[in-house]
Amino acid sequence: MTGEREKGSTTMAMQDHTGLSPGGATATATDASVADGADGADVARDVRLAIYRRQMLIRGVEKRAYDLFLRNLVRGTSHLAIGQEAVAAGFATAMRPDDYTFATYRGHHHALARGAPPAGLLAELVGRTNGLMRGRGGSMHITSVAQGMYGSYAIIGAHLPIAAGAAWSALYRRSGQVSVCFFGDGTTNIGAFHEALNLAAVWKLPVVYVCENNLYMEYTNTRSVTAVDHPAADRAASYGLERIVIDGNDPDVVYTTACVALGRARAGGGPSLVEALTYRHGGHSRADPGKYRPEEEVKAWMTRDPVPMYRERLIGLGVASSELDALDQEISALVDQATREASEGPEPGVSEIERDLWADGGASWRR
Repeated sequence: MTGEREKGSTTMAMQDHTGLSPGGATATATDASVADGADGADVARDVRLAIYRRQMLIRGVEKRAYDLFLRNLVRGTSHLAIGQEAVAAGFATAMRPDDYTFATYRGHHHALARGAPPAGLLAELVGRTNGLMRGRGGSMHITSVAQGMYGSYAIIGAHLPIAAGAAWSALYRRSGQVSVCFFGDGTTNIGAFHEALNLAAVWKLPVVYVCENNLYMEYTNTRSVTAVDHPAADRAASYGLERIVIDGNDPDVVYTTACVALGRARAGGGPSLVEALTYRHGGHSRADPGKYRPEEEVKAWMTRDPVPMYRERLIGLGVASSELDALDQEISALVDQATREASEGPEPGVSEIERDLWADGGASWRR
């Protein structure tokens, strides 16, 4: 990010290296609004290494998930976040261990970023009882409460009011916890988006809503069916919120933006709505080749892959390539071990078939 702040304003100019507008067309520059102090310039070395590690872990596990899918070991479909690692890694690094994360069905990266065990995640994908939900939830319902990952939600927009409820609980208990809710650009055209934002603003809830704008709502370019250029940020003013658009492929900017938003929420300043511009490398799901996306658009975004781009930045800042190589090898070994543990897990037995499915309609469960 470059540019000078105007006095009393949080408006900055996004550096031309994105070369992309929210609609996917090439552009000379894109205006972005970021919270004061969120330009990513002063991130500590250990924090950057933690972000890099999270990105590498996400990339490694997601690639392995893709391999398992091609081997017909993942039943149904899966929605990978290769290319969107910076959003999850930046926010998770800024969050407290007891904060809440809510995600969409594209939620592997958020679970991993919060510390969910890779073996448990992969085991869940292949339907084994050592999976995070004993193999019953699958790819689209990843949950790891012990790490603050309160679920992936397959129904578009369903988790935004739930995230508001968790934030209300934190506010009521004065726990200082913050609820962080991630969603896609298509969700901004769902009623739950507007209802949750309105109530969060009215009650000044400690919640941060993060739109991972990867330009496409499934197979449709979001700009073609949305009245504004930035589907989340351009609607923020409707709820009295600041317009915040960031480079979602820049982990430092994501991290510092998260720090500002989380700090505001903990201090009683209410919710934030952040729109992070990013791009998925593959199609919407593993069943989608993504051929509807212009070739030049895909190529342009691939040059802004957050993982190698961040590695180059760290080396430029003085981190030895050998140190990063060692970390890469550690992650590779971790993914291999996680794959072995996942594949060796037992398959669910018949006794599991009615588990957590039925209720008698009574109130005994409340006691």
